[in-house]
Amino acid sequence: MDIFLKTVGAINDETRVKILDFINKNSEVCVCDIEKSFNMIQSRISRHLKILKDAGFLKVDRRGRWAYYSIREPLDSFRQSILLEIGYLGLDIVSFSIENHRKQNF
Repeated sequence: MDIFLKTVGAINDETRVKILDFINKNSEVCVCDIEKSFNMIQSRISRHLKILKDAGFLKVDRRGRWAYYSIREPLDSFRQSILLEIGYLGLDIVSFSIENHRKQNF
């Protein structure tokens, strides 16, 4: 029951749903790209990412000073179905070229 409530609580926020959709559509994403794309301060983005990670949606790979987020694999069928449903929402999320964006950060 705790896992179910944590998962449902994680997607009970429009920004987190959009971040999840953004990461799902872009594979692996640097936290710096999320901050710039959503125009949010680092602490707010980090809080959203922590909630999504704790709910079992995300994995993080730290490289130097940056953290890269992607969808955790394997993902159970409940979370997979949530991602599928989010994809059907047709959310208006920011699109960007990850490679061009990273070049600007270095």
